[in-house]
Amino acid sequence: MANILIVDDDAEIREAMRIILEAEGHDVREAGGTQACRDALAEQTPDLLILDVMMETPDAGFQLSYELVQGDYKDLPILMVTGVGQATGFKFDPKRDEDFIPVADFVEKPVSPQELIQRVSSLLKKVGK
Repeated sequence: MANILIVDDDAEIREAMRIILEAEGHDVREAGGTQACRDALAEQTPDLLILDVMMETPDAGFQLSYELVQGDYKDLPILMVTGVGQATGFKFDPKRDEDFIPVADFVEKPVSPQELIQRVSSLLKKVGK
C-alpha cells in the first residue's frame, strides 16, 4: 500500500490514525511536530502527509505546508486535519484557499475512521498509489 506520515502534537490522535491506516495495509510513521516532520521527510518522502494545523503555534501546520510546497515537496499530497473550524466557525476550502494554504484536502477533527480512510484513499488514487 502507501507510505504515510502523520504529523500531530497529540500522541493519542497520531496513534488512533496510525492504527486505522495500518489496518488498511498502509506503512505509517509519526512525527510530533514541525521539526520532527522535517527530520522524517529527510529520511524518507511519504506518499501522503497528514498534517495537523495547531501544534507549536496556532498556525504551525499552515506555515509548514507552505514551506513544503514551496520547496522540495511541491508534489507531496497533504491532508490537513484541524479543529480550527470547530473552535472558530471558520471553514477551509482547499480549492478556494489553495494559494493561501496549499494542501490537497482538509478534514475537521474529530475525524471518523471511515472518513479518514475515504479521504486518504481518494488522495492516494490521485497520485497513483
